[in-house]
Amino acid sequence: METYISVKEALQKKAGNVSLRGWVYRIRTQKSNVFIMLRDESGIIQLVAWKDKLSEKDFKTAQSLGIEASILVSGALRKEERSPQGYEIDIDSLELVGSSDNYPISKDFSEEFLLDVRHLWLRSMKMNAILKIRSTVIGAIHEYFRKEGFYEYQSPILQSVQCEGGSTLFNVDYFGEKGVFLAQTWQLYAEPAIFSLGKIYTVAPSFRAEKSKTSRHLTEYWHAEMEGAWIDFEMLQDYAEGLIKFVIGRVLENNQEELHVLKRDKRKLETAISKQFVRMSYTDALNKLKTKAEMDVEWGKDLRTIEEDKLSMLYDTFIIVTRYPKSVKAFYMKEDPKDQRVVLGFDCIGPEGYGEIIGASERESDLGKIKQRLIEQGEDPRQYEFYLDTRRYGSVPHSGFGMGVERLIAYITGVDNIKDTIPFPRTINRYKP
Repeated sequence: METYISVKEALQKKAGNVSLRGWVYRIRTQKSNVFIMLRDESGIIQLVAWKDKLSEKDFKTAQSLGIEASILVSGALRKEERSPQGYEIDIDSLELVGSSDNYPISKDFSEEFLLDVRHLWLRSMKMNAILKIRSTVIGAIHEYFRKEGFYEYQSPILQSVQCEGGSTLFNVDYFGEKGVFLAQTWQLYAEPAIFSLGKIYTVAPSFRAEKSKTSRHLTEYWHAEMEGAWIDFEMLQDYAEGLIKFVIGRVLENNQEELHVLKRDKRKLETAISKQFVRMSYTDALNKLKTKAEMDVEWGKDLRTIEEDKLSMLYDTFIIVTRYPKSVKAFYMKEDPKDQRVVLGFDCIGPEGYGEIIGASERESDLGKIKQRLIEQGEDPRQYEFYLDTRRYGSVPHSGFGMGVERLIAYITGVDNIKDTIPFPRTINRYKP
């Protein structure tokens, strides 16, 4: 049987007879030859079909090829400085595997059109590069947590309680039962497991029914979450910083070619992780915005996108903003013992205006305070009895965070819209293909 190698392996080989298989990326037909740009998952290489070197059948096949036709080819690899890759293959034999007539992606590259044909746009060099980086990112998340002694743990996607706000819940018809939702987060089902496993993490989809049309929001996204017993607020910040630096480091090690394809300035990534993350309180952040960005934000208001962006432009690394007002944060966040107006929670904001990457907190351990916060937010504590039991039976100090995987990928790749960081984005206006 024929032994096929990848385009990347052929370019590394530099000479000799090779057999490749892939798809027609570009084609230019002349009277005496046909130039074919062949792509596979590893790269692109130029092929030349010479009329006087091929059988009449094979040359006609070459002339008839359409963009994205799949082919098998064999030929002699040689150096060619005029070729985009510096090498070229003179075809000895060519076989058409799958024809492709009138490939629809030709001139229209509008955002909506490319989303309509997302199943085909995944083949583009841009999406190929992003998806490779995405694979590195998710692999690095697993690697980081496992080397830090965390166990991988899964929580249910179908849940009966809300954690991040009832207005963003996706309701599910569960055999006629009401009050069942798609998971906003694993957290309420993760906290019970720390009493068994100590430190746990997951990488799983989360769902938010946010009626937002911004370039940063998806209704279905991937969530890297961790929870750990005996982890205090300072340790939690260290884990967040460690995770982001580790993931970006792995991309810089493994995805130089993809960053080049995306024209991403890797020096900005290197700078961001070479420094200690900036850490400041919410109150300090308001002061910075007032003095450095001429933005006067009333104390007690949550930071909006515009404030986060202005803050991020003041630094070339990530910012950890701590101790937000209790009134704008979730019921499970622990009150600061030194200031009951604020919670021991933080948001990690990405550089270059990429917004919140991580949301985190030490968890409230006081059963009475949790019940009171639930009531204040219009929730019935009786619906949370399983969660409240974690405070009744051997509660311990513990903390956790959630990182939006696509938000981090958007920053790493430098794309303008988060929709480009996931194979099939789901937004308020799009649920297909």
